[in-house]
Amino acid sequence: MDRVRFLLDGAVRTVGEFDPTLTVLEFLRETERRCGTKEGCAEGDCGACTVVLGEPVDGAVRYRAVNACILFLGALDGKELVTVESLGGPEAPHPVQQALVECHGSQCGFCTPGFVMSLYALWQADGRPVRSEIEQALAGNLCRCTGYRPIMDAAEQACGRPDRVDGRHATTAEQLQALLPTETLAIERDGRRFLAPIGLDALADLMLAHPQATLVAGGTDVGLWVTKQHRRLETVISLGRVAGLADVTETVDGIEIGAAVPYVDAMPILARWHPEIDGLLRRLGSVQIRNTGTIGGNIANGSPIGDSLPALIALEASLVLRRGAVERVLPLEDFFLKYRQTALMPGEFVARIRVPSARAGTLFRSYKISKRFDQDISAVCGGFAVTIADGRVADLRLAFGGMAGIPARARACEQALIGQPWTEASVAAALPALAQDFAPLSDMRASADYRARVARNLVRKFQIETDGGAPVGVLALAAS
Repeated sequence: MDRVRFLLDGAVRTVGEFDPTLTVLEFLRETERRCGTKEGCAEGDCGACTVVLGEPVDGAVRYRAVNACILFLGALDGKELVTVESLGGPEAPHPVQQALVECHGSQCGFCTPGFVMSLYALWQADGRPVRSEIEQALAGNLCRCTGYRPIMDAAEQACGRPDRVDGRHATTAEQLQALLPTETLAIERDGRRFLAPIGLDALADLMLAHPQATLVAGGTDVGLWVTKQHRRLETVISLGRVAGLADVTETVDGIEIGAAVPYVDAMPILARWHPEIDGLLRRLGSVQIRNTGTIGGNIANGSPIGDSLPALIALEASLVLRRGAVERVLPLEDFFLKYRQTALMPGEFVARIRVPSARAGTLFRSYKISKRFDQDISAVCGGFAVTIADGRVADLRLAFGGMAGIPARARACEQALIGQPWTEASVAAALPALAQDFAPLSDMRASADYRARVARNLVRKFQIETDGGAPVGVLALAAS
Protein backbone atom coordinates (compact mmCIF):
# COMPACT_ATOMS: atom_id res chain seq x y z
CA MET A 1 0.00 0.00 0.00
CA ASP A 2 1.27 3.46 -0.86
CA ARG A 3 -1.62 5.44 0.59
CA VAL A 4 -2.80 6.19 4.12
CA ARG A 5 -6.52 5.68 4.66
CA PHE A 6 -8.41 7.03 7.65
CA LEU A 7 -11.82 8.34 8.63
CA LEU A 8 -12.49 12.06 8.96
CA ASP A 9 -16.02 13.25 9.67
CA GLY A 10 -17.46 9.92 8.57
CA ALA A 11 -15.72 9.84 5.18
CA VAL A 12 -12.69 7.79 4.16
CA ARG A 13 -9.72 9.98 3.37
CA THR A 14 -6.83 8.70 1.25
CA VAL A 15 -3.48 10.50 1.33
CA GLY A 16 -0.25 9.53 -0.41
CA GLU A 17 3.17 10.91 -1.35
CA PHE A 18 3.64 12.97 1.79
CA ASP A 19 6.76 13.73 3.78
CA PRO A 20 7.43 10.69 6.01
CA THR A 21 7.70 12.93 9.08
CA LEU A 22 4.74 15.19 8.29
CA THR A 23 2.85 15.65 11.55
CA VAL A 24 -0.90 15.42 11.91
CA LEU A 25 -0.88 19.03 13.14
CA GLU A 26 0.85 20.25 9.98
CA PHE A 27 -1.54 18.23 7.83
CA LEU A 28 -4.60 19.64 9.56
CA ARG A 29 -3.53 23.27 9.51
CA GLU A 30 -1.69 23.50 6.19
CA THR A 31 -3.51 20.96 4.00
CA GLU A 32 -6.97 20.66 5.51
CA ARG A 33 -7.09 24.29 6.74
CA ARG A 34 -8.54 23.04 10.02
CA CYS A 35 -7.01 25.71 12.20
CA GLY A 36 -8.91 24.85 15.36
CA THR A 37 -6.06 22.50 16.27
CA LYS A 38 -3.36 24.82 17.62
CA GLU A 39 0.40 24.68 17.87
CA GLY A 40 1.51 25.78 21.30
CA CYS A 41 4.71 23.99 22.26
CA ALA A 42 5.29 21.54 19.37
CA GLU A 43 6.57 18.99 21.87
CA GLY A 44 3.47 17.33 23.32
CA ASP A 45 3.42 19.34 26.52
CA CYS A 46 0.70 21.99 26.36
CA GLY A 47 -2.24 20.09 24.82
CA ALA A 48 -3.35 22.88 22.46
CA CYS A 49 -2.97 20.47 19.53
CA THR A 50 -5.05 17.67 21.08
CA VAL A 51 -7.11 15.56 18.69
CA VAL A 52 -8.85 12.24 19.29
CA LEU A 53 -8.18 8.94 17.52
CA GLY A 54 -10.77 6.19 17.21
CA GLU A 55 -9.83 2.53 16.79
CA PRO A 56 -12.01 -0.59 16.45
CA VAL A 57 -11.94 -2.73 19.60
CA ASP A 58 -14.28 -5.70 20.13
CA GLY A 59 -16.88 -4.40 17.71
CA ALA A 60 -16.95 -0.90 19.19
CA VAL A 61 -14.78 2.19 18.82
CA ARG A 62 -12.26 3.23 21.46
CA TYR A 63 -11.43 6.94 21.54
CA ARG A 64 -8.21 8.36 22.95
CA ALA A 65 -6.79 11.88 23.08
CA VAL A 66 -3.36 12.37 21.47
CA ASN A 67 -1.00 15.21 20.63
CA ALA A 68 -1.16 16.04 16.92
CA CYS A 69 2.05 18.08 17.02
CA ILE A 70 4.36 15.06 17.40
CA LEU A 71 2.23 12.37 15.73
CA PHE A 72 3.29 11.46 12.19
CA LEU A 73 0.53 11.35 9.59
CA GLY A 74 1.27 7.71 8.75
CA ALA A 75 0.06 6.74 12.23
CA LEU A 76 -3.52 7.58 11.17
CA ASP A 77 -3.76 4.60 8.83
CA GLY A 78 -6.86 2.56 9.62
CA LYS A 79 -8.09 4.92 12.34
CA GLU A 80 -10.65 7.69 12.80
CA LEU A 81 -9.42 11.24 13.28
CA VAL A 82 -11.69 13.56 15.27
CA THR A 83 -10.87 17.27 15.45
CA VAL A 84 -12.66 20.13 17.16
CA GLU A 85 -14.32 20.96 13.83
CA SER A 86 -15.81 17.46 13.80
CA LEU A 87 -17.92 18.00 16.92
CA GLY A 88 -20.32 20.81 16.20
CA GLY A 89 -20.81 24.47 15.42
CA PRO A 90 -22.65 27.41 16.99
CA GLU A 91 -26.04 26.08 15.90
CA ALA A 92 -25.53 22.56 17.27
CA PRO A 93 -22.61 22.42 19.70
CA HIS A 94 -21.46 19.17 21.22
CA PRO A 95 -22.41 18.77 24.92
CA VAL A 96 -18.77 19.34 25.88
CA GLN A 97 -18.67 22.58 23.92
CA GLN A 98 -22.01 23.68 25.36
CA ALA A 99 -20.82 23.01 28.91
CA LEU A 100 -17.68 25.09 28.37
CA VAL A 101 -19.86 27.98 27.17
CA GLU A 102 -22.30 27.72 30.06
CA CYS A 103 -19.52 27.40 32.67
CA HIS A 104 -17.44 30.22 31.14
CA GLY A 105 -14.58 27.78 30.58
CA SER A 106 -12.93 29.76 27.79
CA GLN A 107 -10.92 32.92 28.37
CA CYS A 108 -8.36 33.93 25.70
CA GLY A 109 -9.53 30.82 23.81
CA PHE A 110 -6.20 29.58 22.44
CA CYS A 111 -6.16 26.44 24.58
CA THR A 112 -9.92 25.83 24.36
CA PRO A 113 -9.98 23.47 21.33
CA GLY A 114 -7.45 21.21 23.05
CA PHE A 115 -9.53 21.15 26.23
CA VAL A 116 -12.62 20.37 24.16
CA MET A 117 -10.93 17.35 22.59
CA SER A 118 -9.56 16.01 25.89
CA LEU A 119 -13.02 16.33 27.38
CA TYR A 120 -14.55 14.71 24.30
CA ALA A 121 -12.33 11.63 24.83
CA LEU A 122 -13.41 11.56 28.50
CA TRP A 123 -17.04 12.03 27.45
CA GLN A 124 -16.73 8.95 25.21
CA ALA A 125 -15.48 6.77 28.08
CA ASP A 126 -17.83 4.62 30.11
CA GLY A 127 -19.04 5.65 33.54
CA ARG A 128 -19.26 8.97 35.32
CA PRO A 129 -15.76 10.27 36.05
CA VAL A 130 -14.94 11.52 39.53
CA ARG A 131 -12.97 14.73 39.98
CA SER A 132 -9.60 12.98 40.25
CA GLU A 133 -10.23 11.26 36.91
CA ILE A 134 -11.15 14.60 35.34
CA GLU A 135 -7.94 16.11 36.69
CA GLN A 136 -5.96 13.24 35.15
CA ALA A 137 -7.73 13.69 31.80
CA LEU A 138 -6.91 17.41 31.73
CA ALA A 139 -3.39 17.28 33.17
CA GLY A 140 -1.98 17.44 29.64
CA ASN A 141 -3.78 20.68 28.77
CA LEU A 142 -2.32 23.98 29.94
CA CYS A 143 -4.39 27.16 30.37
CA ARG A 144 -2.23 30.27 30.59
CA CYS A 145 -5.21 32.34 31.74
CA THR A 146 -5.48 30.19 34.92
CA GLY A 147 -9.04 29.23 34.01
CA TYR A 148 -8.99 25.69 35.34
CA ARG A 149 -11.89 25.95 37.80
CA PRO A 150 -14.61 26.71 35.21
CA ILE A 151 -13.10 24.12 32.88
CA MET A 152 -13.36 21.53 35.64
CA ASP A 153 -16.96 22.64 36.23
CA ALA A 154 -17.69 22.14 32.55
CA ALA A 155 -16.13 18.68 32.63
CA GLU A 156 -18.29 17.63 35.56
CA GLN A 157 -21.39 19.01 33.86
CA ALA A 158 -20.82 17.39 30.46
CA CYS A 159 -19.13 14.12 31.40
CA GLY A 160 -21.18 13.49 34.52
CA ARG A 161 -24.39 12.93 32.58
CA PRO A 162 -25.27 9.21 32.54
CA ASP A 163 -27.34 9.55 29.35
CA ARG A 164 -24.52 10.67 27.04
CA VAL A 165 -24.71 8.72 23.78
CA ASP A 166 -22.86 8.95 20.49
CA GLY A 167 -24.98 7.40 17.76
CA ARG A 168 -22.12 7.13 15.28
CA HIS A 169 -20.38 4.19 16.96
CA ALA A 170 -21.95 1.29 15.06
CA THR A 171 -21.40 2.80 11.62
CA THR A 172 -17.91 4.01 12.50
CA ALA A 173 -16.89 0.58 13.80
CA GLU A 174 -17.94 -1.01 10.51
CA GLN A 175 -16.05 1.59 8.50
CA LEU A 176 -12.90 1.13 10.56
CA GLN A 177 -13.12 -2.63 10.29
CA ALA A 178 -13.06 -2.25 6.53
CA LEU A 179 -9.93 -0.08 6.79
CA LEU A 180 -7.87 -2.59 8.75
CA PRO A 181 -4.49 -2.94 6.98
CA THR A 182 -3.67 -6.16 5.17
CA GLU A 183 -0.17 -5.39 3.88
CA THR A 184 2.85 -3.21 4.60
CA LEU A 185 2.30 0.52 4.17
CA ALA A 186 5.14 2.08 2.16
CA ILE A 187 5.08 5.83 1.58
CA GLU A 188 8.02 7.37 -0.29
CA ARG A 189 8.83 10.94 -1.19
CA ASP A 190 12.11 12.43 -2.38
CA GLY A 191 13.93 9.19 -1.55
CA ARG A 192 12.69 9.13 2.07
CA ARG A 193 10.36 6.44 3.37
CA PHE A 194 7.62 5.76 5.91
CA LEU A 195 7.18 2.01 6.32
CA ALA A 196 4.53 0.32 8.49
CA PRO A 197 4.59 -3.50 8.45
CA ILE A 198 1.73 -5.57 9.86
CA GLY A 199 3.69 -8.60 11.07
CA LEU A 200 6.79 -9.36 13.12
CA ASP A 201 8.48 -11.23 10.28
CA ALA A 202 7.93 -8.30 7.93
CA LEU A 203 9.33 -5.94 10.57
CA ALA A 204 12.41 -8.12 11.03
CA ASP A 205 12.99 -8.19 7.26
CA LEU A 206 12.64 -4.41 6.99
CA MET A 207 15.10 -3.88 9.83
CA LEU A 208 17.68 -6.09 8.09
CA ALA A 209 17.13 -4.18 4.83
CA HIS A 210 17.24 -0.76 6.59
CA PRO A 211 19.43 -1.17 9.71
CA GLN A 212 19.82 2.62 10.05
CA ALA A 213 16.06 3.22 10.04
CA THR A 214 14.38 5.13 12.85
CA LEU A 215 11.84 2.96 14.67
CA VAL A 216 8.74 4.82 15.85
CA ALA A 217 6.14 3.50 18.25
CA GLY A 218 4.26 6.43 19.81
CA GLY A 219 6.63 9.10 18.51
CA THR A 220 6.58 10.99 21.80
CA ASP A 221 10.35 11.42 21.62
CA VAL A 222 11.11 10.95 17.93
CA GLY A 223 8.50 13.58 17.13
CA LEU A 224 10.61 16.14 18.99
CA TRP A 225 13.64 15.21 16.87
CA VAL A 226 11.65 16.58 13.95
CA THR A 227 9.78 19.52 15.51
CA LYS A 228 12.56 20.80 17.80
CA GLN A 229 15.84 19.52 16.41
CA HIS A 230 14.73 19.64 12.76
CA ARG A 231 16.31 16.29 12.01
CA ARG A 232 15.82 14.81 8.57
CA LEU A 233 14.86 11.17 9.04
CA GLU A 234 15.51 9.18 5.89
CA THR A 235 13.64 5.97 6.73
CA VAL A 236 10.97 5.68 9.41
CA ILE A 237 9.57 2.28 10.37
CA SER A 238 6.36 2.46 12.37
CA LEU A 239 5.51 -0.24 14.91
CA GLY A 240 1.89 0.77 15.36
CA ARG A 241 0.43 -1.86 13.00
CA VAL A 242 2.64 -4.85 13.86
CA ALA A 243 0.44 -7.72 15.05
CA GLY A 244 1.61 -9.12 18.38
CA LEU A 245 3.83 -6.19 19.25
CA ALA A 246 0.98 -4.51 21.16
CA ASP A 247 0.07 -7.61 23.19
CA VAL A 248 0.54 -8.24 26.90
CA THR A 249 0.90 -11.82 28.14
CA GLU A 250 0.52 -12.83 31.79
CA THR A 251 1.81 -16.10 33.25
CA VAL A 252 2.54 -17.36 36.76
CA ASP A 253 6.11 -16.12 36.33
CA GLY A 254 5.26 -12.54 35.40
CA ILE A 255 4.24 -10.43 32.44
CA GLU A 256 5.57 -9.97 28.93
CA ILE A 257 4.87 -6.59 27.33
CA GLY A 258 5.12 -6.03 23.60
CA ALA A 259 7.40 -3.16 22.60
CA ALA A 260 4.50 -1.26 21.03
CA VAL A 261 2.13 -1.49 24.01
CA PRO A 262 1.24 2.09 25.03
CA TYR A 263 1.59 3.09 28.66
CA VAL A 264 -2.17 3.39 29.06
CA ASP A 265 -2.55 -0.34 28.37
CA ALA A 266 0.52 -1.49 30.29
CA MET A 267 -0.12 0.58 33.43
CA PRO A 268 -3.05 -1.35 34.95
CA ILE A 269 -1.34 -4.69 34.38
CA LEU A 270 1.99 -3.57 35.81
CA ALA A 271 0.21 -2.00 38.78
CA ARG A 272 -1.67 -5.22 39.46
CA TRP A 273 1.58 -7.18 39.67
CA HIS A 274 3.62 -4.42 41.33
CA PRO A 275 1.23 -1.89 42.93
CA GLU A 276 4.05 0.39 44.10
CA ILE A 277 4.86 1.38 40.49
CA ASP A 278 1.44 2.91 39.85
CA GLY A 279 2.23 6.35 41.26
CA LEU A 280 5.35 6.65 39.12
CA LEU A 281 3.56 5.69 35.92
CA ARG A 282 0.76 8.19 36.54
CA ARG A 283 3.35 10.96 36.60
CA LEU A 284 4.95 9.74 33.39
CA GLY A 285 3.60 12.30 30.95
CA SER A 286 0.04 13.37 30.33
CA VAL A 287 -2.88 11.21 29.23
CA GLN A 288 -2.08 12.19 25.63
CA ILE A 289 1.51 11.00 26.04
CA ARG A 290 0.52 7.79 27.83
CA ASN A 291 -2.01 7.04 25.08
CA THR A 292 0.74 6.86 22.47
CA GLY A 293 4.10 6.53 24.25
CA THR A 294 5.41 3.02 24.93
CA ILE A 295 7.66 1.34 27.48
CA GLY A 296 9.51 -0.25 24.56
CA GLY A 297 10.26 3.18 23.14
CA ASN A 298 11.31 4.50 26.54
CA ILE A 299 13.85 1.67 26.73
CA ALA A 300 15.11 1.63 23.15
CA ASN A 301 15.62 5.39 23.19
CA GLY A 302 18.43 4.87 25.70
CA SER A 303 17.84 8.08 27.63
CA PRO A 304 19.41 8.28 31.10
CA ILE A 305 16.25 9.94 32.43
CA GLY A 306 13.58 7.57 31.14
CA ASP A 307 11.21 7.33 34.10
CA SER A 308 10.30 3.65 33.75
CA LEU A 309 13.87 2.38 33.51
CA PRO A 310 15.12 2.47 37.16
CA ALA A 311 11.91 0.80 38.34
CA LEU A 312 12.13 -1.92 35.71
CA ILE A 313 15.80 -2.53 36.48
CA ALA A 314 14.95 -2.89 40.16
CA LEU A 315 12.24 -5.38 39.22
CA GLU A 316 14.82 -7.45 37.29
CA ALA A 317 13.18 -6.88 33.92
CA SER A 318 14.77 -8.35 30.80
CA LEU A 319 14.41 -7.70 27.08
CA VAL A 320 13.66 -10.02 24.20
CA LEU A 321 15.66 -8.66 21.27
CA ARG A 322 15.14 -9.86 17.70
CA ARG A 323 17.34 -9.72 14.62
CA GLY A 324 15.98 -11.52 11.59
CA ALA A 325 14.59 -14.83 12.85
CA VAL A 326 16.90 -14.95 15.89
CA GLU A 327 15.87 -13.82 19.37
CA ARG A 328 18.03 -13.30 22.43
CA VAL A 329 17.24 -12.31 26.01
CA LEU A 330 19.23 -9.59 27.76
CA PRO A 331 18.85 -8.21 31.31
CA LEU A 332 17.59 -4.64 31.05
CA GLU A 333 20.48 -3.30 33.13
CA ASP A 334 22.95 -4.64 30.53
CA PHE A 335 21.14 -3.00 27.62
CA PHE A 336 22.54 0.49 28.25
CA LEU A 337 26.21 0.92 27.31
CA LYS A 338 26.82 4.66 27.50
CA TYR A 339 24.94 7.86 26.82
CA ARG A 340 22.31 7.13 24.13
CA GLN A 341 24.11 3.92 23.14
CA THR A 342 22.55 0.51 23.64
CA ALA A 343 23.45 -3.13 23.06
CA LEU A 344 21.27 -3.36 19.94
CA MET A 345 23.10 -4.83 16.93
CA PRO A 346 22.46 -3.44 13.41
CA GLY A 347 19.02 -4.58 12.29
CA GLU A 348 18.02 -5.68 15.81
CA PHE A 349 15.03 -4.34 17.71
CA VAL A 350 13.31 -4.63 21.08
CA ALA A 351 10.44 -7.09 20.69
CA ARG A 352 9.19 -7.63 24.25
CA ILE A 353 9.85 -6.66 27.86
CA ARG A 354 9.70 -9.33 30.53
CA VAL A 355 8.85 -8.28 34.09
CA PRO A 356 8.97 -11.14 36.60
CA SER A 357 6.60 -11.54 39.49
CA ALA A 358 7.78 -10.34 42.89
CA ARG A 359 9.88 -12.76 44.88
CA ALA A 360 8.77 -13.73 48.36
CA GLY A 361 10.15 -11.33 50.92
CA THR A 362 11.04 -8.66 48.37
CA LEU A 363 9.92 -5.06 48.93
CA PHE A 364 9.82 -2.56 46.06
CA ARG A 365 9.41 1.22 45.71
CA SER A 366 9.89 3.78 42.94
CA TYR A 367 10.39 7.53 43.29
CA LYS A 368 10.49 10.52 40.94
CA ILE A 369 11.93 13.92 41.84
CA SER A 370 11.16 16.77 39.44
CA LYS A 371 10.47 20.50 39.60
CA ARG A 372 6.87 20.07 38.50
CA PHE A 373 4.71 17.22 39.78
CA ASP A 374 2.95 16.44 36.49
CA GLN A 375 4.55 16.18 33.07
CA ASP A 376 8.09 17.03 33.98
CA ILE A 377 11.39 15.33 33.24
CA SER A 378 13.05 13.81 36.27
CA ALA A 379 16.02 15.36 37.98
CA VAL A 380 16.48 12.02 39.77
CA CYS A 381 14.43 8.86 39.49
CA GLY A 382 14.89 5.77 41.63
CA GLY A 383 13.72 2.17 41.59
CA PHE A 384 14.62 0.08 44.64
CA ALA A 385 14.02 -3.54 45.66
CA VAL A 386 15.25 -5.29 48.80
CA THR A 387 14.90 -8.89 49.94
CA ILE A 388 15.07 -9.39 53.69
CA ALA A 389 15.92 -12.73 55.30
CA ASP A 390 16.20 -13.06 59.08
CA GLY A 391 16.30 -9.28 59.42
CA ARG A 392 19.29 -8.89 57.11
CA VAL A 393 19.65 -7.79 53.50
CA ALA A 394 19.81 -10.90 51.32
CA ASP A 395 19.52 -9.06 48.01
CA LEU A 396 19.34 -5.38 47.06
CA ARG A 397 18.86 -3.50 43.81
CA LEU A 398 19.22 0.29 43.87
CA ALA A 399 18.69 1.70 40.37
CA PHE A 400 18.87 5.39 39.48
CA GLY A 401 18.12 7.57 36.51
CA GLY A 402 19.55 11.08 36.12
CA MET A 403 22.70 10.24 38.06
CA ALA A 404 24.88 9.13 35.12
CA GLY A 405 24.93 8.90 31.32
CA ILE A 406 22.79 5.77 31.55
CA PRO A 407 20.26 4.40 34.03
CA ALA A 408 22.37 2.27 36.36
CA ARG A 409 22.54 0.40 39.63
CA ALA A 410 24.42 1.70 42.68
CA ARG A 411 26.47 -1.47 43.03
CA ALA A 412 28.95 -0.20 45.61
CA CYS A 413 26.16 0.95 47.88
CA GLU A 414 24.34 -2.35 47.33
CA GLN A 415 27.42 -4.35 48.35
CA ALA A 416 27.90 -2.23 51.44
CA LEU A 417 24.44 -3.28 52.60
CA ILE A 418 24.35 -6.97 51.62
CA GLY A 419 24.34 -9.07 54.78
CA GLN A 420 23.70 -6.05 57.01
CA PRO A 421 20.61 -5.45 59.15
CA TRP A 422 17.98 -3.44 57.27
CA THR A 423 18.17 -0.48 59.63
CA GLU A 424 18.64 3.27 59.42
CA ALA A 425 22.11 2.89 60.92
CA SER A 426 23.21 0.38 58.30
CA VAL A 427 21.89 2.58 55.48
CA ALA A 428 23.61 5.66 56.90
CA ALA A 429 26.90 3.76 57.02
CA ALA A 430 26.50 2.58 53.42
CA LEU A 431 25.42 5.88 51.83
CA PRO A 432 28.96 7.25 51.30
CA ALA A 433 29.46 4.41 48.81
CA LEU A 434 27.07 6.22 46.44
CA ALA A 435 29.96 8.56 45.66
CA GLN A 436 31.78 5.57 44.17
CA ASP A 437 28.77 4.71 42.02
CA PHE A 438 27.92 8.10 40.55
CA ALA A 439 29.43 11.46 39.71
CA PRO A 440 26.30 13.35 38.60
CA LEU A 441 26.36 16.43 36.38
CA SER A 442 24.82 19.84 36.88
CA ASP A 443 22.31 20.98 34.27
CA MET A 444 19.10 22.96 33.93
CA ARG A 445 17.15 20.45 36.02
CA ALA A 446 19.42 20.15 39.05
CA SER A 447 22.93 20.62 40.34
CA ALA A 448 25.31 17.74 40.92
CA ASP A 449 25.17 18.36 44.67
CA TYR A 450 21.37 18.34 44.68
CA ARG A 451 21.27 15.07 42.76
CA ALA A 452 23.76 13.41 45.09
CA ARG A 453 21.83 14.59 48.15
CA VAL A 454 18.51 13.46 46.72
CA ALA A 455 19.91 10.02 45.88
CA ARG A 456 21.06 9.56 49.46
CA ASN A 457 17.74 10.70 50.88
CA LEU A 458 15.75 8.42 48.59
CA VAL A 459 17.67 5.39 49.83
CA ARG A 460 17.00 6.50 53.41
CA LYS A 461 13.33 7.02 52.55
CA PHE A 462 13.16 3.55 51.03
CA GLN A 463 14.57 1.95 54.18
CA ILE A 464 12.16 3.84 56.46
CA GLU A 465 9.12 2.97 54.34
CA THR A 466 9.98 -0.72 54.12
CA ASP A 467 11.11 -1.11 57.73
CA GLY A 468 7.94 0.31 59.28
CA GLY A 469 9.83 3.07 61.08
CA ALA A 470 8.90 6.72 60.62
CA PRO A 471 5.74 7.62 58.66
CA VAL A 472 5.99 7.56 54.87
CA GLY A 473 7.19 10.86 53.44
CA VAL A 474 9.05 12.17 56.49
CA LEU A 475 12.28 12.55 54.48
CA ALA A 476 10.69 13.85 51.29
CA LEU A 477 11.43 17.48 52.14
CA ALA A 478 15.02 16.67 53.02
CA ALA A 479 15.69 16.20 49.31
CA SER A 480 15.03 19.87 48.67
